Amino acid sequence: MSASPRAASDHAAGGRAASGRVVSGKADSSLAPGSRPDRAALEAARDREVPDLLPEPLKLLVVGINPGLWTAATGAHFARPGNRFYPALAAAGITPHVIDASTGYRSEDLALLHRLGLGITYLVPRATARADELSAAELHAGGERLVGTVLTHRPVAVAVAGVTSFRQAFGARSTTVGRQEGWPPRALEAAGEHATTLQATPLFVVPNPSGLNAHETVESLGRAYAQAAQAAGLDLHPSR
Repeated sequence: MSASPRAASDHAAGGRAASGRVVSGKADSSLAPGSRPDRAALEAARDREVPDLLPEPLKLLVVGINPGLWTAATGAHFARPGNRFYPALAAAGITPHVIDASTGYRSEDLALLHRLGLGITYLVPRATARADELSAAELHAGGERLVGTVLTHRPVAVAVAGVTSFRQAFGARSTTVGRQEGWPPRALEAAGEHATTLQATPLFVVPNPSGLNAHETVESLGRAYAQAAQAAGLDLHPSR
């Protein structure tokens, strides 16, 4: 099925769509401001869909596998303590400081991400405790979902964080980390008549920032993210 911009707007366009998702970057959360989720709050967040963060204009769209329970509970992306996403952004020079999202976004940090044009979405929006709880069908559908989001919001560049899930989502078994020569055939097929537009969008596959990814350090993550940020036209801060 082709993922046209009109079809994609049903789940990814600005405002509140039929699915109830929004693009503010803040999910509904019953947590008190500044508090970390306890076990009950994390369990209550299971299967919750987390809103995308989609600034306008959108320069760099970072794509996670799916939100974890901590992200779903707090409404902040990559929020779990120990996740190295925000340290890597700072190491790359994308942000001037390390954002602490563990209790949700501070208004000034959310505003910073909007000013940068840095968006965050997922292949699968459903929150789970582990990515291996996702089915192959969900990941396949997630690839089509991403195509629709890209065609609707037209980021300058896209960075998918996690090579294994990228391979599963697009049936691209030989994919390696780095800038891709183009989008996989399955993605172009999903784009239909908009395949040329999709192919013109630079695509990077970058390492997963999870603390479980022992092959990467904050520094190596930062280098990978900086390459995608430069392709997106972000002005990087000097290394510290």
